[in-house]
Amino acid sequence: MSEAELLALTAAIVSAAKYLGAGLCMGIGAIGPGIGEGYAAGRACEGISRRPEEASLLTRTMLVGQAVSETTGIYSLVIAIILIFVV
Repeated sequence: MSEAELLALTAAIVSAAKYLGAGLCMGIGAIGPGIGEGYAAGRACEGISRRPEEASLLTRTMLVGQAVSETTGIYSLVIAIILIFVV
């Protein structure tokens, strides 16, 4: 195998690895926020059904918690973009 063929093969492997890594990063990184936000929304609905007078406070607290939970997904997106465009 010539040196040019070896370099082309290496470049193809690196390209495949970065796309696979970016896909895994987004796939695994999106599971946590998805589960957490669904759980928080479900518990907020239960809380609102028990105490409707506290609906605004529960909704506000739920949205802040979901925003914090979503940062994990955003970090995963940033890492995936770095893998695709920088590596």
